[in-house]
Amino acid sequence: MKELVLVKLGGSLITDKTKRECLRKRTLARLARELKDAGKKVKLIVGHGGGSFPHFPAKKYRVNEGIIAEDSIKGFCLTHDSAARLNRLIVKAFLRAGINAASLQPSACMLCKDGKIVKSFLEPIKEMLKNDIMPVPYGDAALDLKKGITIISTEQVLAELALKLKAKRIVVAGIVPGVFTADPFKDKNAELIPRITRENFSEIRKMLSGSHGVDVTGGMLSKVEEMLTLADKGVKSQIVGAEKPGVLKKALLGKNVGTIIE
Repeated sequence: MKELVLVKLGGSLITDKTKRECLRKRTLARLARELKDAGKKVKLIVGHGGGSFPHFPAKKYRVNEGIIAEDSIKGFCLTHDSAARLNRLIVKAFLRAGINAASLQPSACMLCKDGKIVKSFLEPIKEMLKNDIMPVPYGDAALDLKKGITIISTEQVLAELALKLKAKRIVVAGIVPGVFTADPFKDKNAELIPRITRENFSEIRKMLSGSHGVDVTGGMLSKVEEMLTLADKGVKSQIVGAEKPGVLKKALLGKNVGTIIE
């Protein structure tokens, strides 16, 4: 039986986060081909960030803070719509590459409380996997039992799926080739950190900086913290830079690239 690997395509990788609703079509098409090739050896669930699509309305209406104003529900709906439209574009690219992919709306199968996923209904996903359909979830505006509404990041969604579906690996593909000692875009002396564990995280923590562009789900630090929590539960994460052709495929097939968090 094929190993189940979860994947996140970062918002900065598939969109230009500095421009509203700007899809990087050529990059997405190439990533789809790599996913198609890797899918011959492993079973995949491929989630993606919102990039320049839902982050703008989410930030404007402060959706992650809950129902705090008269237009909060409007903000929820605009964010939800924007995330879903990006998802459809990505699924379409996967279909063009010959992947049997299907959208998976997290807000329809997951319920939150104070920003955390507390309930999920995953039976349809299990059936998709049985029938060789690749589920494509995404960061979404979701309903919250305490705040009314919230934002759930792709990392939260994939963490829930990994634990419930007993996956052992998550590959996070972005524009940066892993976790560095400093921001590699600003510091030429920044060095790649090949491995992060609970033992070395305290010294690495102060080195991590926020992500580029508009992002309401947190930068690299919060992502690494979430991955360490997953590592405590037996799920290994791998952060890679998929701007370079072939890197995503290598990571999916178990090659040692980028930063491994375990």
